[in-house]
Amino acid sequence: MPFGIGTTELVIILVIALLIFGPSRLAGIGSSLGKAIRDFRKSVKEEDNDEPAKTS
Repeated sequence: MPFGIGTTELVIILVIALLIFGPSRLAGIGSSLGKAIRDFRKSVKEEDNDEPAKTS
């Protein structure tokens, strides 16, 4: 797992987040985070396409 986080630790973190934010707000946060990641990847991909081809 990334950052040395095991399955048990990940489950504990998710349960604590669920208790703090509640299921409906947690779903909204997940949705917003997913949209932000998609937009970031899209902008990085577009930036790569905008660079002129390098010739040697």
